[in-house]
Amino acid sequence: MKTLVFGKTGQVAQALAERLPNAIFLGREEADLSVAGQCRAMIQHHMPGAVINAAAYTAVDRAEEEEALATRINGDAPGEMAQACAALEIPFLHISTDYVFDGSGEHPWQPEDPTGPIGAYGRSKLAGEAAVRSSGPQASILRTAWVFSSQGQNFVKTMLRLAETRDRLTIVADQFGGPTEAGDIADALIVMRDRMLSDPSVSGVYHFAGQPSVSWAEFATEIFAQAGMATQVEAIPSSAYPTPAKRPANSRLDGTKTTQDFGIDMPDWKRSLSRVLRQLEDQHAT
Repeated sequence: MKTLVFGKTGQVAQALAERLPNAIFLGREEADLSVAGQCRAMIQHHMPGAVINAAAYTAVDRAEEEEALATRINGDAPGEMAQACAALEIPFLHISTDYVFDGSGEHPWQPEDPTGPIGAYGRSKLAGEAAVRSSGPQASILRTAWVFSSQGQNFVKTMLRLAETRDRLTIVADQFGGPTEAGDIADALIVMRDRMLSDPSVSGVYHFAGQPSVSWAEFATEIFAQAGMATQVEAIPSSAYPTPAKRPANSRLDGTKTTQDFGIDMPDWKRSLSRVLRQLEDQHAT
């Protein structure tokens, strides 16, 4: 069974490539999500048995000025993919984000909770969800948050780089979420794909995020502790670190439905962090 993956250089796409060596991965040079019709054409050309969309416009701050482009990539393109998959009657899996919520409250978000994005990026991802959900019964959306890995650009690698030259860092402490390792997301997507192939009735919106939920400051503190670095973390409010796009204060995601439908437990992000730090050490050693 051939799996087609949109995305090649992103964190989750690279993790999927390690696990699915026989899958077909499409980067921007093969399928430009900003160009209408390309995604549909690629699916029709390759005729896969399942499709995973691991590609997205992820520049959260820049999206405030490029919302039309972000919506084309995050909204229209996934809908196009989902429609093409529905025509072939094959499973389609799409990665979404905690940014579709408004970040209010303190309780973990349930998949069925009302959405209300507070920025352009979140609105573009919600548009994609709506397009995917309207395509048919063989589509599943996996919302995740705070993705990190040994590849690409992410919070873990940024903290390690900054700590090389600074003995103290100011980190936001009033935004909470579940750090989620890209390899764990890839593993979850593969389990979901296999279940959807064996049972076409399985579909819907699901959450997957590392546990327990923490603040960015707490995440940074654990990174330095595990890495054996003496860098101190000074907790600050979001108001002290203004950005063009407002971030959700509450990005906690409840993964109970994912566990119930697929038998996938939410990962311990501290254990996943240890694995990523070992991978980074190996990269530096070679």
